[in-house]
Amino acid sequence: MGLQERRKREKEHRRRQILVAAKKLFASKGFNGATVEDIAREAELSPGTLYLYFKNKDELFAALSIKILKYLISRLEALCEETGLSPEQRLSKLKDVLYDACAFDSWILIHTFRLQASDTLKHLTEELVSEIQSHTCRIVDAMADILRKGMHAGTFIDCPPDTLAAVLWAVFSGAVLYDESQRVATEEGPKMLTLDSAFEIFSRGIKNSSPSASPSPRPTPDGAAAPSL
Repeated sequence: MGLQERRKREKEHRRRQILVAAKKLFASKGFNGATVEDIAREAELSPGTLYLYFKNKDELFAALSIKILKYLISRLEALCEETGLSPEQRLSKLKDVLYDACAFDSWILIHTFRLQASDTLKHLTEELVSEIQSHTCRIVDAMADILRKGMHAGTFIDCPPDTLAAVLWAVFSGAVLYDESQRVATEEGPKMLTLDSAFEIFSRGIKNSSPSASPSPRPTPDGAAAPSL
């Protein structure tokens, strides 16, 4: 291994070391409670070394958010390529992916949604903001592709798939944040209960009515119902 390759690996290892320390302290102390000095100490580095990789805590958290967005992308795009599934099966697996993202790292997912709806984005570099937006677009595009397949099969309603996917992403983020607020307020109760109900309502709403259903009787001029043709 050459010197340049070894330095590159060492740099990547140190970056991962910092992210592991940041995630641990953000989860235990909260974003505001954890300081850069705390994170550097946990990573067994000097604050000066940490600043060579991330200029502030916002960039550290953004990097953690990108990790879970990439997880969603890989799962959803793999689902898009999976063959032999009915539209209902594909939609059910999409739900499983969203649940798995919550299980993968619920704390980071919750705060990723908060990050995207806050002024924190203004404190990030243009490159980081662009990367977050690009990953989010890929997630919505993958969900749109899954919904589009169901529309082509006649299983789902005929509606712009990009619009439905954006609605589903909003439902997912809103339900996750609401469930978390309830958990914090009550300190009890099952997590993802709202997400379960929200997804069920969304799934029912996009189902196409059966084309074999009999049309409603049409009234005749004298008020009697005309027979169906």
